Amino acid sequence: MAEKKNTVRVEDDNYTHNIDRNNERALDRRGFMKTLVGAAGVFAVSSLPWGTIAAKELMGLADKEYPEHKIADIKDVKVGDSVEFHYPSEHDSAVLIRLGENEFVAYQNACTHLRCPVYWVKDQQEMVCPCHHGKFDVKTGAPTAGPPRRPLPEIIVKTKQGSVFAVRVKRYEA
Repeated sequence: MAEKKNTVRVEDDNYTHNIDRNNERALDRRGFMKTLVGAAGVFAVSSLPWGTIAAKELMGLADKEYPEHKIADIKDVKVGDSVEFHYPSEHDSAVLIRLGENEFVAYQNACTHLRCPVYWVKDQQEMVCPCHHGKFDVKTGAPTAGPPRRPLPEIIVKTKQGSVFAVRVKRYEA
């Protein structure tokens, strides 16, 4: 009796009878996951040196010294007035405020909430962030109103030879 050409033998009667196992793809689900984990591992190991450099830089910020920067001559700043300047780099905006005859304070003037500029309002004797109505105490830089939770980074200043100089940035400590 002749067999029909288009029939399937009983022992091969399942849905995978037409798969030729020798021609399957070499990368199955498990192989794909191994490749993915391996690639992630290579990426993690290759980025480790940069992460180490960044961590060293961030941990050393409190001790980092910058060159002295002349802000203004004392005679040019009246009591209650402010002077804007850049410190420690040209991209870091700051404000110097003369509170008394021999009392000066300076802060980086980027709000600690969303980095909006902070302004000295002489009439109200307070530092104000207009973006979200944040306010800061002029003597300490601590937030007194609004969404900011951290104080403004203080810039340590000193006076010598009739001028005010920025000498370093006092970092926020949690």
